[in-house]
Amino acid sequence: MNPFFSQRRVIVYYNGAISGLTLFAQFGDEGVCRPTPLPVLSSYLELDEQAAILELAPANLITEVCQHLGLPDDLLKLNPEFIERVDTPEGIITVYLAQFTLLDPPHALMAEKGAKLKPLTALRQSSPAELDLLRRAYAVVMES
Repeated sequence: MNPFFSQRRVIVYYNGAISGLTLFAQFGDEGVCRPTPLPVLSSYLELDEQAAILELAPANLITEVCQHLGLPDDLLKLNPEFIERVDTPEGIITVYLAQFTLLDPPHALMAEKGAKLKPLTALRQSSPAELDLLRRAYAVVMES
């Protein structure tokens, strides 16, 4: 794995500006976090536990994610309202949210990458940590 992502993950989503349709990219059976799933035994850090941690998203985060997924650099943009942390056996991982900049959901493009775009309700089988992250991500998207 790229060392850049050793303590970082990204959730990729689509949000229709007019329809409000929100879909999250799920990569096979591996979940929604990229470039690798969260480790087993991961748990979402509650807001009071995160308060002491200050981190800004790296400037090259979107470039690294696009390269990893084989996408053009302008296809994703960072949602600056979402920076969450997960406690894992390997240490704390910071999770970011990247939005597709397209007008229509890129179903075919994601299928080429081995992923499907799914609504939150179709991701109930995700790990508890991912479900917590998805709930927070959905709330951030709906509030913006």
